Amino acid sequence: MANEVIAAIATPTGRGGIGVVRVSGPRLESLLWALVKTDVIPRRATRAEFRNADGGIIDQGLVLYFPAPHSYTGEDVIELQGHGGPVVMQLVLQRCLELGARVADPGEFTKRAYLNDKLDLAQAESVADLINASTAEAARCAMRSLQGDFSHRIDAMVKALIELRTLVEAALDFPEEDVEFLEHAHARARLEGVREQLSQVVAAARQGSLLREGIHVVLAGQPNVGKSSLLNRLAASERAIVTAIPGTTRDTIRETIAIRGVPLHVIDTAGLRDPRDEVEKIGISKTWEAISHADVVVWVSDISRPDTHAADLSLAARLPAGVPQLPAINKIDLIEKRGSRSTRDCGIEISCKTGVGLEELQIAILDAAGWGSSEGIFIARARHLSALHTAQDHLEQARVSEAELELYAEELKLAQHALASITGEFTSDDLLGKIFSQFCIGK
Repeated sequence: MANEVIAAIATPTGRGGIGVVRVSGPRLESLLWALVKTDVIPRRATRAEFRNADGGIIDQGLVLYFPAPHSYTGEDVIELQGHGGPVVMQLVLQRCLELGARVADPGEFTKRAYLNDKLDLAQAESVADLINASTAEAARCAMRSLQGDFSHRIDAMVKALIELRTLVEAALDFPEEDVEFLEHAHARARLEGVREQLSQVVAAARQGSLLREGIHVVLAGQPNVGKSSLLNRLAASERAIVTAIPGTTRDTIRETIAIRGVPLHVIDTAGLRDPRDEVEKIGISKTWEAISHADVVVWVSDISRPDTHAADLSLAARLPAGVPQLPAINKIDLIEKRGSRSTRDCGIEISCKTGVGLEELQIAILDAAGWGSSEGIFIARARHLSALHTAQDHLEQARVSEAELELYAEELKLAQHALASITGEFTSDDLLGKIFSQFCIGK
């Protein structure tokens, strides 16, 4: 890879005012001269004509040249900014391929930046998270990760574990003084300090994971209680068909919305009851499947139908244990006196018709999913959370193995390796391939 030149169109498919072709590799001066036939000052935009093999003009625009190592990838990098037509961009790219480049794999520019120590692995992943951010809050948190906030906190814990491991290894060399030595070095306090730091990072990472993945919210309940109306209200559009006929919704309907910058994947489902036909049976089966994968289940009931209360309780009791449930009592606009509320368990009173209670419900959904504040958090992926939990487990084992120094030292080492895998110090090629294959081509 170190001797290969790669090229790709770095702007999205389709027509636009400007299109960019990016090239990276070693010693690109000759390729640059063949492309533009003009001298280019490094890191300064130069107006140029992009030429084909016969000297004919393909396009004209700006060229930027970043000599290694002061570039995104750490290699020589050329960016050709021309007119954003797909045919023009393909012609410019084809010319780069004729001059010895090959088409870049997905994420290969960022992968080279990682391999050339321009970014660590967590920062490299945050590049894709920034591009794919679905809300402004997610973009801000991804930028924090790209700037190194997450990595710095991981590095601080790794450094602390290395220092602690050094003390433990020294104690192992002098077993007759091991306990006193570690006590004087405040080893126990050091370990508790790392555990406390790790708990804080795990909490921030959970928040960041919600921003990246979104919260899966399932609207469940009996037929005709207002689930589809609630989806339409939350989405501020007529996404689901609403009629007075029970069982109108036969399939799951999904809509992504944002509440306080947090993406919510809201799923409207078929009403739960004894199915009337085979189609409704399939729809109800999908409802239970959606519920099993939910982060939060909003159980919608109809306050104007007290006869359904017992069935609500029976169905709600079948919901999976551990999944947060929010009772939403709908259609309060149909009752004149609040006294009838006593026929229901405590819940959030809403009206999909008037909008009453919806803001309270939205806040309750975020609270139930564990969302707090975006202050100081960073985007986190499933693999980050897994590594952090693994490190927590090893540090807990180290705490209980304090009297057995060999086990204590081993658990500290395993915790360090788990944390270091986040930034890429200990990472397999297979994992790298999986991570960067999810990037867009040209990045």
